[in-house]
Amino acid sequence: MDQRRRPPHFLVDPALPAPISSVLRASPQALRAARLGQAPRRRGPDPVKLVAIAGLLLLMASLSPTGGFVAVLVLVVFSTLRGVSDDPEGRRERRRVRVAMEHKDRFILPEDLDRDCGDLLRRAQDAEESILTSEINRANLLDTIDNAVTLPEQTWQIARKLVLLSDMRAEHNRLVPGEPPPEVAESFAPYVKALETAEISLTRRVRALEEYARQVRKADGVYRAYQQLRTLAERTPRYEALVAETAEDTLDLPGLERLSEQARQVEKLFHESIDEARDAARHLLTASES
Repeated sequence: MDQRRRPPHFLVDPALPAPISSVLRASPQALRAARLGQAPRRRGPDPVKLVAIAGLLLLMASLSPTGGFVAVLVLVVFSTLRGVSDDPEGRRERRRVRVAMEHKDRFILPEDLDRDCGDLLRRAQDAEESILTSEINRANLLDTIDNAVTLPEQTWQIARKLVLLSDMRAEHNRLVPGEPPPEVAESFAPYVKALETAEISLTRRVRALEEYARQVRKADGVYRAYQQLRTLAERTPRYEALVAETAEDTLDLPGLERLSEQARQVEKLFHESIDEARDAARHLLTASES
């Protein structure tokens, strides 16, 4: 499957308070129901059970004077137990849909986007995930921006604009379903150009995010190599002892005596790759402001 054709994840505005955000994230089904205005209804009592209970109560009331009192007591107990046991999962789902309806502009579903915009959002999400899960990010070596805060906000802003582009492109296609006559085509050109310009701008922002992710992955590889060489440098005497113990003649082991210098070179390369990642992050922020 073409990785670019994977649908994007649903998004929740990272600026929302945690209690509301957690409710929205708990059930994509509730978000879809809210988007369609389909609030789940509270399930009513089973009519068969109600008829059976009503018949039983009438029978008890007709048999004796005390039967009426017992009937009322049974009815009260039944109503109380029914209220306590009323479908707790249903109540939770109704609350999720209600919260989603109250914040309908604070989440984005894959179906809110057309195919091209969905592809762009998925690329942005993949780049964000790649950066946030990188070793150098977890080691707090990328201090140019606060990735945990800035990247979700970047992706959210991109997603909002992609939804707007999708809506306007769909509206344009409804209004102008085919090619206009050649003699008036020029009059429609500015509108088409506006849509194309918006897509180019958003694609540029996604590419800036992807470039940042690429630089982070590169720095990750050098960081791992640097850690490995640093560990080997600590074990250099053991390697030298191995050669001394096992060689019949005094042999030169190429590179061993230069291991410390190699480690320094890799460390320099690592710092350079970190600087490149930071430059990519600054470019990302610049692109988002333009």
